[in-house]
Amino acid sequence: MSIKRSVSMFFWISWAAIVPAGLYLTYLYYPPAEIKPLDMALFLLLAAIITFFPITINGITIFMIQWVTLAALLSFNLFFSILILQLAIILLMFRVGVGKVDIYRLPLNSLMFFLASTISGMIFFAVGGHVGDPDIHHVLLPAAIHEICYYILNHLLLYVSRNMIGLKYKFFGADLTWETLAIMMVYPFSIALFFLYKELGVVAIFLLGVPFVSVSLVLRMYNSTEKINDYIQKAVEIGHELTQRLKVDEVLDLFIQKISQNLPVDYAYILSVEGDKLDLLRRVEMGEQKDNDLIPLKKNQGISGVVWAEGKSVLFNDKSEWSGIANGYMPPNVESVLSVPILRNQETVGVLLLASTRKKAYEKYQLMIVDMLCSYFAVAIENGRHYEETKRNSERCALTNLYNYRYFENLLTNEYEEFNKGNRKEISLIMLDIDHFKVVNDTYGHQSGNEILVEMADRLSKLIGNYGTLARYGGEEFVILLPNVSKEEATSLAETVRLTIANRPFTLHNNLADERKCLMVRITASIGVATAPKDADDALSLIRHADRALYIGAKRAGRNRVAEYVK
Repeated sequence: MSIKRSVSMFFWISWAAIVPAGLYLTYLYYPPAEIKPLDMALFLLLAAIITFFPITINGITIFMIQWVTLAALLSFNLFFSILILQLAIILLMFRVGVGKVDIYRLPLNSLMFFLASTISGMIFFAVGGHVGDPDIHHVLLPAAIHEICYYILNHLLLYVSRNMIGLKYKFFGADLTWETLAIMMVYPFSIALFFLYKELGVVAIFLLGVPFVSVSLVLRMYNSTEKINDYIQKAVEIGHELTQRLKVDEVLDLFIQKISQNLPVDYAYILSVEGDKLDLLRRVEMGEQKDNDLIPLKKNQGISGVVWAEGKSVLFNDKSEWSGIANGYMPPNVESVLSVPILRNQETVGVLLLASTRKKAYEKYQLMIVDMLCSYFAVAIENGRHYEETKRNSERCALTNLYNYRYFENLLTNEYEEFNKGNRKEISLIMLDIDHFKVVNDTYGHQSGNEILVEMADRLSKLIGNYGTLARYGGEEFVILLPNVSKEEATSLAETVRLTIANRPFTLHNNLADERKCLMVRITASIGVATAPKDADDALSLIRHADRALYIGAKRAGRNRVAEYVK
């Protein structure tokens, strides 16, 4: 994650003010008891090897360097122990891939480990510890106190630093358990290395180094297996959640949310195969959803285009690996990229691209997890599209594509519920019926009548827009629902609707003639208006009274007119 520039500067300034001067002072007060270049170089080499086997828990990297630094403290003094730790930190930062965005981790970790090792080292001497003491009884207790102090200080500093950069840190989490196990393991190894080194010299480094590295590797593999199992379980849970969503937008939002929660994601793009191009479905950058205004991609164009063309996932650890492939939009601070094809029935229907500003942000096993999630996602999207299409068909008139009678009545009931809650002041209803529509059907044919209905729906839709809800009520009847619109406003709108219909002829084809000609026919409509609560106490009464105004007030009075309901 990115942090404020001021916080990053604080870490650098704090490091510059404390670490260089602190190293100099520890050299003055706790210098190496004796200089042995080869021995010291092998200690440094062993520390460097250990940095290649870190364990990451909850975003915190644990590497068991303490068994070397404690043995170095007991053998050479505090300065050399701190020096080993500082060099190991630099190697570890490069090992885990620190990019420009999180370069603050270098001074932060260096400062944290310097403070923890310096304070715990001074406590070691304060409780009677000595460099090179051959008596095991004089070594065990001070060394144990040193490890306990280092352990406590390390977690206190982690708590403070992670809260400073906006990350929550729990003292009693999985990382604490692993750190405790690491301390319990390194303590006897450190004591053994110290005494064996005093007896055998540098041979002790090889005798203990090989089994320790082997144990570290086994623990790392075990931790990776645990993480994989945890990811698989989460993937199954997420898959079930996805398939329970019925709307496409809900599926897209949930998918992005869960992916971002479980992986280091700064940028996420979901693209859909539409004919011969990839269209953007969802675009989330730094936690914010952006407009889908990026240019569509062709096959083999950019990383996503290559994944689409080849149907294979890709994983890049830093910019140098993908910079020659990317074509089109890619945020400038991206380092790691993970992209997976979204398959349905063995066919690529889309592409997921995830990106992080960190180097080496993604592991290979995460490809498998994301691929599994994409399978669930593809099913959920297909189900969502089928549901929305079915729902749309059940709510819409197949001829005019307007809302139908069923949808309108449900909507009117809901509006009345809002009215009863006090969320609506008035509800107006306009009911419209085409005059002499049977004559049109008898003269030109029912297909011609359908043409009139389609054009009527188009005119009314353009006129009403988002002002109200337009529906085909049945046959040649249309209704317009207007929440929070007074009777006067509704009547004025109804008159505008009437004139829009009457003043411009409709286009139709004479389907009963021998030659199907295009004709211009003038149509009129009669309109009734009713408003709640003035004219009706419930939804059915509002419909009935608008219908009464239509037939008694408009039709019987000569048609082609607007009539209000009158009690």
